[in-house]
Amino acid sequence: MNLSTIKSPGVYINEINAFPNSVVAVETAIPAFIGYTPQASYEGKSYTNVATKISSFAEFKAIYCFPDPDPPSPPAKQYKPEYYLIEQKEQPEKGNYVMVNNKYYSLVPDPSTIYYLYNSVKLFYDNGGGTAYIVSVGSYGTPGKKAMDDPGEQIINPNVSLGDLQGGLELLKNEIEPTMYICPEATLLSVDNNGTLMKAMLQQASEMQTAISIFDVIGGNDPDPLFYEKDIETFRSNTGTEGLDFGTAYYPFIGTTIMQSTDMDYTNLFGGDIKSLEPILNPPTNPDETVATIIADIENNTSGLTTTQYNNALITASTTYSSIMNNVLMGANILPPSGAMAGVITRTDNNEGPWFAPANTSITGAVSLPIKLSETQQGYLNVDAVSGKSVNAIRFFNGGLGILVWGARTLDGNSLDWKYISVRRTVTMIEQSCKLAAQSYVFAPNVKNTWESVKSMISSFLTTIWKQGGLMGATESDAFLVECGLGTTMTQQDILEGYMRVTVQVALVRPAEFIVLTFQQLMPQSS
Repeated sequence: MNLSTIKSPGVYINEINAFPNSVVAVETAIPAFIGYTPQASYEGKSYTNVATKISSFAEFKAIYCFPDPDPPSPPAKQYKPEYYLIEQKEQPEKGNYVMVNNKYYSLVPDPSTIYYLYNSVKLFYDNGGGTAYIVSVGSYGTPGKKAMDDPGEQIINPNVSLGDLQGGLELLKNEIEPTMYICPEATLLSVDNNGTLMKAMLQQASEMQTAISIFDVIGGNDPDPLFYEKDIETFRSNTGTEGLDFGTAYYPFIGTTIMQSTDMDYTNLFGGDIKSLEPILNPPTNPDETVATIIADIENNTSGLTTTQYNNALITASTTYSSIMNNVLMGANILPPSGAMAGVITRTDNNEGPWFAPANTSITGAVSLPIKLSETQQGYLNVDAVSGKSVNAIRFFNGGLGILVWGARTLDGNSLDWKYISVRRTVTMIEQSCKLAAQSYVFAPNVKNTWESVKSMISSFLTTIWKQGGLMGATESDAFLVECGLGTTMTQQDILEGYMRVTVQVALVRPAEFIVLTFQQLMPQSS
């Protein structure tokens, strides 16, 4: 109460706050997904190029997915990749293929129909995801109605535009909540455009200092076991040199169970042209009357069955068709790991905290890897003497361990300060939490009482982090130091110019990446 405002006799009550202001920890695991969705509208409002906050996959479906028709019709297909069977003269060296009637057929996608965001969001929620932002930059483009020219090469979707994705990234400059930038369809760009986008993501993350970028590596969907290092080298060359501590990458892609057999049918083959499939399932040299009848019914719709019922009939009648669909499904389920890693990071943060490395843990839904890296092979990914750009490996381990995330580094692998993801993210959380709390002191008197209040507020927050295991040290004084005051962090000139400077030093927890056990024989002692 300001005594000068009291003008008349009476009794006045002056309430004094017994406790100082406090620092509230900001959220640490809110990814922002940028990419293409089945649609983007809800209750007549468009959500294209709008950064929208969601908290569940149900919300994602309500806004960004096609509505399901009324029963008994099957649910709407949200993602419909198209594949072609291209006959080969000999066993293909690259890409997915199937053998039918002693002939090899490459299963080649129509690149115009390949998208990753929908399934990546599903992976995120399967792995413990929660709050997220979605930036839909458009719906799916028109199918090209033809297969890729070169099976096994990089899939480049002409409907995926660098400009669209950059525009979606720009929208996130107005959002301070997202802590991860994820663009699953970046690997569907050309190598050069992919590099341009990654540099833009790193630059924006570095400028805002609120998020890290999680990258996938082009070529990780079908690595060459002998020349996969070229993909890693290309990735390192295209990420630039700025903001590396705000980026992390994972390799290779992962084989998942996200798409089920009910999500694929004959309409995913040859652009839905059943006549192109008939010579493979019902060849003149080995005719199958049952298959011929089913295909004729599909063409003429004489039985009035649904697509699902016709598809089930084909699976029952033809082992060849069943094998083809299993291989197509396996190829469609190979996904970039960035969405899954966003879920793993969220799960780790919720269970432990951002200071706990999101590694040595499994990925829900991951059942296979396109390449099984050895310890020696991972060494090339983990350490690069020149650029220092570390790429985190996803590896398969025997002994019942299965597929594990086996890396926890940023792209700034040569930095002792920012080598590890957990260190980068912990510091980001502390910085942003203290920044938001300190805003209540803007324009406060720059005097000792204010300085002590700020020190007490930040120290109390850091004590909580230390007790939770986020800082090292046997005592609080070992774990952190907060200074603010004339003669320590400020000069008279600073005060005259309106600056209040606070110095915070923290002893961060770092992961035990290399555990060295030393064994030595002990000489027997005489009794």
